[in-house]
Amino acid sequence: MQQIATSESQIMDYFKTAGAHLTKEKETIAEIYAEVLACKSFVNNKDLIRALLERLECESDVVKLDIYRNALEAVLQRTPGDIF
Repeated sequence: MQQIATSESQIMDYFKTAGAHLTKEKETIAEIYAEVLACKSFVNNKDLIRALLERLECESDVVKLDIYRNALEAVLQRTPGDIF
C-alpha cells in the first residue's frame, strides 16, 4: 500500500509542479483522477494508465489524442517498473 501511495503522490506532485508545461495534460490527469477516486478509495498509476488507454482507443480528435499520448507518456515515465 505504501508503494502505491508513494507512486500516486509522485505523479500528482509532478503535475502540480510542472508549471505551464503540460497544462492540458495536467487537466486531463486531474479529471481522470477525480473520476477514478469517485469509484475507489485510492487511485494508483495503473488506474491512470488504464483510463488514458481507454480514452486513446475511443478518441478521434487528433488534438485530444495528442494530449492523451503526452499525459500517458508522463505517467509512464514516472511509474516505477515492476520488481520481479
